[in-house]
Amino acid sequence: MTFPKNTWYVACTPDEIDGKPLGRKICGENIVFHRGTEGQVVALEDFCPHRGAPLSLGTVCEGKLVCGYHGLVMGCDGKAESMPLQRVGGFPAIRVYPAVERYGFIWVWPGDAALADPALIHHLEWAESPDWAYAGGLYHIQADYRLMIDNLMDLTHETYVHSTSIGQKEIDETPVKTRTEGEQVITSRFMDNVMAPPFWKANLRGNNLPDDQPVDRWQVCRFTPPSHVMIEVGVALAGHGGYEAPADKKVYSIVVDFITPETETSHWYFWGMARNFNVHDKALTEQIREGQGKVFAEDTAVLEGQQRNLSKYPGRRLLMLNIDAGGVQSRRLLDKMLAAERAHDEARAQAAEKVAA
Repeated sequence: MTFPKNTWYVACTPDEIDGKPLGRKICGENIVFHRGTEGQVVALEDFCPHRGAPLSLGTVCEGKLVCGYHGLVMGCDGKAESMPLQRVGGFPAIRVYPAVERYGFIWVWPGDAALADPALIHHLEWAESPDWAYAGGLYHIQADYRLMIDNLMDLTHETYVHSTSIGQKEIDETPVKTRTEGEQVITSRFMDNVMAPPFWKANLRGNNLPDDQPVDRWQVCRFTPPSHVMIEVGVALAGHGGYEAPADKKVYSIVVDFITPETETSHWYFWGMARNFNVHDKALTEQIREGQGKVFAEDTAVLEGQQRNLSKYPGRRLLMLNIDAGGVQSRRLLDKMLAAERAHDEARAQAAEKVAA
């Protein structure tokens, strides 16, 4: 298994469960999400204990799931409650997954429920502040989630994959620095006295700044296991301090990337951008969302093609260059996390065997 389960993943956005159940496979687990009797998020095994139909094909009535096959009503605790003209009290309960609504997302813990601590959810300061605006979307990508992490931790590809939006030759010409700080990998690139590419010209105009002057541009990518990448990006009018420039001389944003494994070769990609300039301009928010959506669609085509090649030639050795350091170090943290999880699972299995004996 290439993905850890004892961790929190973004499962969906609140609008996806408005008045209806949502079925989604996460880390190989078929899960159905809905709002419970008090409006809380409920995540259950997407399996009706009667005949095995997906509960996500049913409806939600007064906070309870109603199977769309024979009308079995399931409680938020995973227990069957009723069914027309039938006695179902003895049905075995289905699995309940820890789920939390926070920062505008629904989070799920697909592993050992006893370890699920909401305090471990990735803290998002921008999501709690009125000084920031956010908009994003979701792509279902047929590729190993680690390929997306590689992609986001090495932005050299922007020159080629995103040549008409955020790419520029100076990205190739500016060395990237990579470091690991605790349980986080950081890559950074700072480009001074360059012309802004089209996407950033539009953002400069969105903050009432000129788009025809040289700028200082930055990219700071931060990977946090298992699969979260926050990228500080922006441009400032040249000569005003670059990354440290005052707010009226720059446009600064955080590219938000939550990458949730579905299977070994597919994932859910929750993308977006948080910004701290002109935050009340809804038209600008939508403009940025549309522009960013087009950029990430270009990544999707590359990653899915890459996965097809890797699946066809699993024995082919891939080459590593210095620009790949961010992805390589991120995978090391992932491997460390997976090893710890395997050790936990083995210890739990051994303890169970002793009890059974």
